[in-house]
Amino acid sequence: MSTETKTTCPYCGVGCGVIASVDDAGKVSVNGDPDHPANFGRLCSKGSALAETLDLDGRALYPEIDGERAAWDEALDRVATTFSQTIAEHGPDSVAFYVSGQLLTEDYYVANKLMKGFIGSANIDTNSRLCMASSVAGHRRAFGSDTVPGAYEDLELADLVVLVGSNMAWCHPVLYQRLAAAKAARPTMKVVVIDPRRTATSDLADLHLSVRPDGDVALFNGLLAHLVETGRTDEAFVGAHTTGLAEALMAVSRQSMSDLSEATGVSGMLLRQFFWLFGQTEKVVTCYSQGVNQSASGTDKVNAILNCHLATGRIGQPGMGPFSLTGQPNAMGGREVGGLANMLAGHMAIENPVDRERVQRFWNAPVIAAKAGLKAVDMFEAVADGRIKAIWIMSTNPVVSMPNADAIRKALEVCPFIVVSDIQKNTDTARLAHVLLPATGWGEKSGTVTNSERRISRQRPFLSVPAEARPDWWQLAEVGKRMGFAKAFDYASPAEIFAEHATLSAFENDGTRDFDIGAHATIDDEAYDKLSPFQWPQAEGTAPRERFFADGRFYHPDGKARFIAVAAAAMPKLDERYPFTLNTGRVRDHWHTMTRTGKSARLSAHIAEPFCEIHPLDAAEIGLSDADLVEVEGRDGATVIVRALLTERQARGAVFVPMHWTGETAPSARVCTLVPSKVDPVSGQPALKRTEVSVKRNEASNHGFLVSTIKPADLPFAYWAIARTNGGHRVEFAGNTTADGWESWLRDSLNLGESLQLLGYIDSQTGDHRILAFEGDQLIAALFVSRGPVSVSRQWAADQLTERHSDPRARSMLVAGRPAPGRPDKGAIVCSCFSVGVNEISAAARSGCCSVEAIGKALNAGTNCGSCRPEIRRIVDATHVLAAE
Repeated sequence: MSTETKTTCPYCGVGCGVIASVDDAGKVSVNGDPDHPANFGRLCSKGSALAETLDLDGRALYPEIDGERAAWDEALDRVATTFSQTIAEHGPDSVAFYVSGQLLTEDYYVANKLMKGFIGSANIDTNSRLCMASSVAGHRRAFGSDTVPGAYEDLELADLVVLVGSNMAWCHPVLYQRLAAAKAARPTMKVVVIDPRRTATSDLADLHLSVRPDGDVALFNGLLAHLVETGRTDEAFVGAHTTGLAEALMAVSRQSMSDLSEATGVSGMLLRQFFWLFGQTEKVVTCYSQGVNQSASGTDKVNAILNCHLATGRIGQPGMGPFSLTGQPNAMGGREVGGLANMLAGHMAIENPVDRERVQRFWNAPVIAAKAGLKAVDMFEAVADGRIKAIWIMSTNPVVSMPNADAIRKALEVCPFIVVSDIQKNTDTARLAHVLLPATGWGEKSGTVTNSERRISRQRPFLSVPAEARPDWWQLAEVGKRMGFAKAFDYASPAEIFAEHATLSAFENDGTRDFDIGAHATIDDEAYDKLSPFQWPQAEGTAPRERFFADGRFYHPDGKARFIAVAAAAMPKLDERYPFTLNTGRVRDHWHTMTRTGKSARLSAHIAEPFCEIHPLDAAEIGLSDADLVEVEGRDGATVIVRALLTERQARGAVFVPMHWTGETAPSARVCTLVPSKVDPVSGQPALKRTEVSVKRNEASNHGFLVSTIKPADLPFAYWAIARTNGGHRVEFAGNTTADGWESWLRDSLNLGESLQLLGYIDSQTGDHRILAFEGDQLIAALFVSRGPVSVSRQWAADQLTERHSDPRARSMLVAGRPAPGRPDKGAIVCSCFSVGVNEISAAARSGCCSVEAIGKALNAGTNCGSCRPEIRRIVDATHVLAAE
């Protein structure tokens, strides 16, 4: 017998519906919700593994003050008193909130209300500034509002889908599978991928344009010029519903195709193909994500794309329009309630005195923020120079994720007062807190989130709240009460907050504001619990609207859209000292700083350590081999050490390092320490995709690999990375630690008792050390050390922690680092959903499985979320090439 709860996934902005089942023993299982219109039952690898991330290991369970356990009243009093005193002495702009797209809308709403309407400052910003701010700014410039016009269905109805700066296969996998299914059903559909890297998403593409970093404005300006010159514009739409086309065209310099090819890095032949496809196809959807947004010209990139859709009138109709793919589960909800420093609740404008007066009157607030607050990068600079003296950080880890991350840490180290609300106790940021407040996590929280297509869904609790954890909205409301605003923050449930939010959205809204969910203004707890997913807007007495702008009505005062004149930035001159362009981003199976996904052994099996993708020819020039350690250095001297991954998918002169690893998981790999605090001048979004770096081989005298049932306490190495595995942990490490004393280090680091049986050998000639520790027939630890990268089958070694080893002869094969004859070695995991390894896929391919579909039938690999299908295809193709030679 089990209970089922319909809720929403806490990862990306797709907003997939989830059914969580809890059996009588308390075991949780997770499946996709077939009735949810975002995913229709599909889940990605991360969503499928949600049940594996719910343990209490590392959880913050009690309030703490200066590292000591405290009562809630004491902690809340300290927060309220310190913020109040700071405001009294230094003014409202001396305090700040830095919040997160991981918060629910109700949490976001209370935070925004407290800061802007009762403290009287707009110093509240969010990590959504790092992912969506340029899209917001571009929408507001073009449309007069932050409006995403379309719906997911448009991806399936389009005849051409253009993916710009989006590795959809890894970052929005369920949408990718919807698109792949649509293309398979209708092969005439075309897909164009515009990305410097040949990512897994490119596997679906009919055309891949490997554009130069920040070459997007030049590309879409060239497209706009082509559309005008070839008569592919919709003159009636442009004339009736837009302004500014002439000015936008003046900014598009008349370049030859060779000049445009130089500016974009794309051959003239491919440019002509793309321009022709876009021009002659009516139903076009252009999806853009972090490769567009995370740029010093991100807002201009967005507007260059929007200009092309406005010029052709391809907006707001089924199967056509620009589409911003949201990065986080509730970045959109945060935008709705004014979570960004330059916005007000209900999509109202902080620079508009009428909107400010309206919101203040609705809240019956004593004050209202009179100007935009500090955006994320500026906010932490203000912490560093002392302008901000108290900051509350909620559900995010800026010491890892912000640019110039070491400077963020140093700023917080000198900040007089830091409050952190989080579910994990030992994040890089939480360790700096003066007051740590334990928050509720997914499965315990109750509220709403909004996905990329403006669909609002419920997150429902199905787990008991552990120990003294409390919801973020409750924490904020309690502090608001203690600061003297009891009536305004007297909420009994998230349903009350949602109802207030809905009421404000409709308050004096005569249709000139896009966001209106007034149909839910009177919702009560019972109706809130039953709330079905719906798209906004839904004004009182109306049905939800699926698309915007089909009628040509926009949200500027004259009702017209704006073409924005944008000029392509000149390509910077190459600095020979820093000849590579660093790009950062996500990997397939991990999320942000891994506080959730890092708990799943299955998710860590695909990629267990940080890496640097580099083209083989670039690697050869600097003496790098695959799996070497590599040092990547930024202009200010900051350096990361990661594993080299040689691949032709990476463009020459560019490298890619993922952003997930932290001081807890791989302290030498905090890649945002390399990224300077350069931002888009309009949106304030950091340029996380383009950093000038140098790359060289890291010299280490010893390399090691450890699997253990016990988490090591001491890792005194220049490089190390730790990950969960079934039965324990796996650790990669390297450094110049002496080769003597490995047995002593192993015993001390794992606190091994003297009764354990040790088995191993030392080869003084090669420098190899192999030490195994057993307790009965249980393998407790296996340590492999050599002078170069350790040649041990990682997944096979990790799997031995869950095996029994009673045969003394078989144990000798463990020392050898390979399975005994006839024993399987699945190899590195490719399909995380079903834990299928590369060796299993290669063997199936050699046995006659000639396609991804055949592999799926034989091994199940690729049949769930589908994210691994491009990798499976490469393995199958490579296996057949080798067989033919």
